[in-house]
Amino acid sequence: MSFQLKSSAVSSGGRIPERFTGDGANLSPPLAWSDPPPGTRSFALFVEDTDAPGGSFWHWGICNIAPGERQLPEGAGGAAHRAGFETAANDFGEHAYGGPHPPRGHGVHHYHFRLLALDVERLELPPAASAKVLWRSAQSHLLGQAELVASYER
Repeated sequence: MSFQLKSSAVSSGGRIPERFTGDGANLSPPLAWSDPPPGTRSFALFVEDTDAPGGSFWHWGICNIAPGERQLPEGAGGAAHRAGFETAANDFGEHAYGGPHPPRGHGVHHYHFRLLALDVERLELPPAASAKVLWRSAQSHLLGQAELVASYER
């Protein structure tokens, strides 16, 4: 079996429920993964809108998730939830999950939830690091990637 990322609340190829968007409760959805590559020493997770008007928009970036973890509960991206990982600044300027909130009338936006299996126990994350900077840093340690893509439109 291959490295997979799933959610009990968001289906791959489906629409993101409003609860997990900036129009709703702005909670990060529950996520679970299986079959990471051999040698995985940590995970990093990213949420990116690839249809944003100015190019990619980063909604979440976290790292240093322990190699034994296989899930994040609903709401793990909230500012109050810091157990088990470090959070980079999203493009809203917050160190938390920022749910989908595309411009009204801009059409369907696709949100890529990407879980990276890394060959290092820790990525050093400077306090002001953005999710995009964290993404670049993680690339040199990549063992594998699992992805879930869902959409949202306002």
